[in-house]
Amino acid sequence: MSNQPADPHISINVNGETRVVPPGLSVKGLLVHAGLDPARVAVELNRLIVRREHWETTEVQDGASLEIVTFVGGG
Repeated sequence: MSNQPADPHISINVNGETRVVPPGLSVKGLLVHAGLDPARVAVELNRLIVRREHWETTEVQDGASLEIVTFVGGG
């Protein structure tokens, strides 16, 4: 038995890159943690699109794979 605390981070894949983040983040919490404007993105979690109304209740688990697409305006 180890006396060391569990690693306070999880490993996820975001847009093809491995990232280490705190556990227990919701999709919305992850966006805020990453400094992204939630109003300007779409999120796919483990190959399923997550609707905005579920962002606060959908937890990002260790090993999750996300695709985050940022909308860019212009003309």
